[in-house]
Amino acid sequence: MKNLIKLLLGVSVIMFTITASYAFQFPDVSADHWAASQIDELSDKGVIVGYPDGTFKPDDNVTRAEFASMAIRALGQQNASVAQPVEFSDIDSGYWAYDSIQKALYFELISSDADGGLFRPDDTVTREESMTVAVNALTTEQISPEKAKEVLAKYADASSIPESFLIPAGKAEILKMIVVMPTNGRASLEPTRPATRAEVAAILYNMMEQAKLNPNAKLAEAMTKKTGDGYVVENATVQGSIGIIPEGTILPVQLTKYISSQSSQSGDLYVAVAPQNYITKDKYILVYKGSTLKGQLIDVRSGKWFVRNGVLILDNSIITTNNDQTAAFQGVGDVKKHRNWFMKFVRAVFKGEKLEVTPENTVHIKLLKPVKVDLTNGWIYE
Repeated sequence: MKNLIKLLLGVSVIMFTITASYAFQFPDVSADHWAASQIDELSDKGVIVGYPDGTFKPDDNVTRAEFASMAIRALGQQNASVAQPVEFSDIDSGYWAYDSIQKALYFELISSDADGGLFRPDDTVTREESMTVAVNALTTEQISPEKAKEVLAKYADASSIPESFLIPAGKAEILKMIVVMPTNGRASLEPTRPATRAEVAAILYNMMEQAKLNPNAKLAEAMTKKTGDGYVVENATVQGSIGIIPEGTILPVQLTKYISSQSSQSGDLYVAVAPQNYITKDKYILVYKGSTLKGQLIDVRSGKWFVRNGVLILDNSIITTNNDQTAAFQGVGDVKKHRNWFMKFVRAVFKGEKLEVTPENTVHIKLLKPVKVDLTNGWIYE
């Protein structure tokens, strides 16, 4: 029974790894839903979440507070700090989305006239508000009202677009960021209508993709590749803001509990941490110190005199990064003792070596698949 439980736990780790590699498909979002790919992508990245019953409810609306929180997650700025918060009369520092709202203000996604005003956190976010936030996240070319009217003329309600939305809508159209649900007739912008959850997913996806290319000034500063000291991954490569740790890379990990060839068993689960930052040769941080790795022991054999030396092989499955993302991180570690030529000879002839790893010791794992990392925020792409 004990071995069966361990087997089931091991399978659960493996299954988690498999499911973590694919976007979750909500039962009420069919594969042919017009926003299915954007919903899946943002769900996979933790930008949007479903309801406790497992559904997404794509036609429901989103509050202004919820949207601010989603926008900050989409831009990867959850860990940004704000030195001088703006005060609102209808929210305080204890409000669940207070930090996200302050970050949205700091990064100039939304604006506030002065301290003490209303934020209206529970009001539904409109299509105008959501698309304006998406445009505000970017550095864009200035356009005239006349140019905006020209590019927006194809929409059925172009003549009634609010003045406040005219320029943002024009910029969004030029960047192909306008989101409208499929229709058989002439599409409308409907700026004052509350945005649906599906529309919000599509808008945030467009913002996220465009911000990788042309973020606004404050976001550009925050989205620079982060540097630090640590363990240099010599064969890591950098492509733009993406770092790649190749398959076959050897990385040090530090286990959090004792394991031994004499007392541990195949199927035992383990937890380890990155003992230092993993960095490129140019000191860009690939994986932050303290990131948690999990897996199981796949081969444990005790050392027996004149029979065999001990065997300890680890199979790593997942990693939880500094931004609370859990992703696949597949590698294998074969615990060996460093021996001089004489001890190598002794163990080869007499055998019986015992292996153990204490929490202060380091084990090296070899990656079985390459890992791609966003160097601006530590996000692992799968």
